Amino acid sequence: MSGFEELDHTADWALRVWAHDLEGLFIQAAAGMFALMGVRPGEPLSGSRQIEADGPDDESLLVDFLAELLLVNEAEQLALAPTAVSLRPGRVSAVCTVAPVLEQEKEIKAVTYHGLEVLQRDGNFETVIVFDV
Repeated sequence: MSGFEELDHTADWALRVWAHDLEGLFIQAAAGMFALMGVRPGEPLSGSRQIEADGPDDESLLVDFLAELLLVNEAEQLALAPTAVSLRPGRVSAVCTVAPVLEQEKEIKAVTYHGLEVLQRDGNFETVIVFDV
């Protein structure tokens, strides 16, 4: 089982994410981030977009991956939904469907490392991500 839920946080936004594998965790984190922003996408555009990020560990890969998605969202007013994620040491690559943003309620300034730890418990992966708003 995989998913995400918003957590109460005093100043920023926090998101708890879980999935049965690490690739699924990245997919759920992206979906949760766009949900927190209140993004309403239009019809998907034809084709897909490749997103890649580098980092020395799972936490860095997750932060850099989400930051890349935010960059595209802000610069091009697009919503990206990863459909396939590939992880190898020091690198994440994802194929994403792309849709224009019809409406977006809030903005995220940055993905933070605050308390970030990717954990494996009972055969599932989970983490809590804090976003700077």
